[in-house]
Amino acid sequence: MRDESADSLIAFAQRLADESRGLFRKAASEATRPEIKADRSFVTELDRAIESRLRELIADAYPDHGVLGEEFGSHGLGADLTWVLDPVDGTAPFIAGIPVYGTLIGVSRLGRPWLGVLDYPATDDRWVGVATLYAKRNGTPIRTRRCPDPAAALMTCSNPDFFAADEYQALARVRDEVSYTLYGASSFAHALLASGKVDVSVDCGLKHYDVFAPAAVISGAGGVMTDWSGAELSLNTSSGQTLASGDPKTHQATLNLLKSPEPSA
Repeated sequence: MRDESADSLIAFAQRLADESRGLFRKAASEATRPEIKADRSFVTELDRAIESRLRELIADAYPDHGVLGEEFGSHGLGADLTWVLDPVDGTAPFIAGIPVYGTLIGVSRLGRPWLGVLDYPATDDRWVGVATLYAKRNGTPIRTRRCPDPAAALMTCSNPDFFAADEYQALARVRDEVSYTLYGASSFAHALLASGKVDVSVDCGLKHYDVFAPAAVISGAGGVMTDWSGAELSLNTSSGQTLASGDPKTHQATLNLLKSPEPSA
């Protein structure tokens, strides 16, 4: 069954993505001067310009909605609907010219991922989705692929440098089980998982704005995204540890691998 309220919000989110693309095009002709934030991540004037513009449009259209963004914090998180924005996901790839950067526009409903738009101007790709209902890539319906055996899975990980020592050990257990691991694709890897190109994504150090839009799209495509305990993603909690899988059976098997091994007797 179609959800008319979801459809109208998806349409508006795509307008926001169009606005973001326009700012990306303008920035392409200008020199990029990155700054280093306190968490050692990059930020540029483009990050700030996109988020400022998207917040302005949301405030005009939906003044009662909450907003959470990477660059300018949050307000109204008690609202039923909250926009979750990453203006430039993959700022480091953007600076380096690696075409996996884009804008993530999510809407949470009652604190859970609900709607998502993932827009990548360098490749002219756009994923949209509504959790449990549908997902599309450039207007074409997509589904995750079935892969019930982790040993046959293709895994992605954005950056193992974000992992603490015990988290890296958990990653290594999964890495040693799957068929192959790719690194460094930012949220583009989550988009490809929704399209059935990869099977598992294991990450740490991620924030709500990194994962809410991808989680909605992955769910809409038939996949699942949780934290490492198997709990649903929520605005109220965040360990930074995320696991996305195209197949629920692989998801459960990977959760088991991520758990600390039982101590020796």
